[in-house]
Amino acid sequence: MNIILFAGQGAQYAGMGKDIFEKYPEAAAVMKTGSEILGYDLEKVCFDESFTELSRTVYAQPAIMAMELMCFEAAKKNGLKFDAVAGHSLGEYAAFVASGMLSPEDGFRVIKARAEAFDRVASATDGKMAAILKLTADKVREVCESVDGYVVPVNYNSPAQTVIAGESAAVDKACEKFAELKARVAVLKTESAFHSEIMKPASEEFHEKIKNIKFNAPSVKFFSNLLGAELTDFSDMPSLLAKHVVSPVLFTDELAAVKEAGFDKYIELGPGRTLTGLVKKTLEDVTAFNCDTAESIENAEF
Repeated sequence: MNIILFAGQGAQYAGMGKDIFEKYPEAAAVMKTGSEILGYDLEKVCFDESFTELSRTVYAQPAIMAMELMCFEAAKKNGLKFDAVAGHSLGEYAAFVASGMLSPEDGFRVIKARAEAFDRVASATDGKMAAILKLTADKVREVCESVDGYVVPVNYNSPAQTVIAGESAAVDKACEKFAELKARVAVLKTESAFHSEIMKPASEEFHEKIKNIKFNAPSVKFFSNLLGAELTDFSDMPSLLAKHVVSPVLFTDELAAVKEAGFDKYIELGPGRTLTGLVKKTLEDVTAFNCDTAESIENAEF
């Protein structure tokens, strides 16, 4: 069975999706819808702005979702069939649209509210994130607890990769300790400490803005970062998404649940190969590949 995956913030790159946009009218329609809802030229942000501008949270989140939905539309034209969806953090929002939980218009309304709330907190706080590789999650948690200041594990990405977030000084101190343990440390391209308590003001603002948005039940299985399992209760999605903003991404548990449910083909749609790599590092006896160009979509075995 097939599951489609959508990556989160940090996967963006300048010019992403331009060939898909130019070749597929359905992809161009995604950009048009996004620009109308967002109130600015999304095509320019994705294709013409510098990478620094594209990496700003307020632009990066809608741009990544648009790129993922362009890939999704092009993949459908090339025979994509799928039985489930999942996303990593921001990627869940593309999954909402792909699964029919949100219309494209409401998808962009929700991501606009999220990006603006995140951007305001990022501008007002001093936080950062870093990926820690080659250590267990338990060891990462132990080191974070030994550091003065606020720093916590927030993304459980694979058995050997955990992302931490918190106050910049505390993250730096933790990274020094990780380096002493011979772990590999990579500071992430985010503007604040996402999925930590530092984001609480963003969570509250976000909930207020989306509390009246209608979410439908998905047409396929939906696997959740917050639960690390299949989501089956869709009765109060605004509250769940607000909680997601300040809660860890349980991606390792989520992948285990997907595998247990019988999925053996993992198709990443959107910029980069981040989730494809995590799947390959976490699961055995599965197929995983990414599609982020017209050529890769057209050559894929869906």
